[in-house]
Amino acid sequence: MKRINFYFGLLALAIAFYSCGNSGKKADAATDSSPAEEKKDDATKGIGKFKEVTLTHPLDEGMVTAGQKIYDLKCLPCHRLTGEKIVGPGWMGVTDRRTPEWVMNFLTNVDEMLNKDPASQAMLEMCLMRMPSQNLKDEEARAIYEFMRKNDGKN
Repeated sequence: MKRINFYFGLLALAIAFYSCGNSGKKADAATDSSPAEEKKDDATKGIGKFKEVTLTHPLDEGMVTAGQKIYDLKCLPCHRLTGEKIVGPGWMGVTDRRTPEWVMNFLTNVDEMLNKDPASQAMLEMCLMRMPSQNLKDEEARAIYEFMRKNDGKN
């Protein structure tokens, strides 16, 4: 019985990695979340406390640096800065597709967003794995968003 449970667990893990992995091949158009195909949803700011986020112009390099450190520690295992999907979607173009409020609400309120927000639920269907809460503080989420802006070539 232990052997059967081991094989079922191994099979489930392999399916999970395969379903969201890219394995060097281009994803088919039905599941690709390329920036050109996904529109910025200005109608919603997500679910959470962020209703209005004021962006800096030019970028706040201190926040960019802090955001990169958080990314390297908490985000890099599942997300790439390109469009490549690993466990979660790639970050390239995210600031063109989503409002700052939506991103920050997602980063700080993951469970409620995945349970109630249609865009979050669509991403969950694509990746088949819930993003775990990273317990980010508001200023950490803002720093990550500033890092995302730099990654997308904003200034």
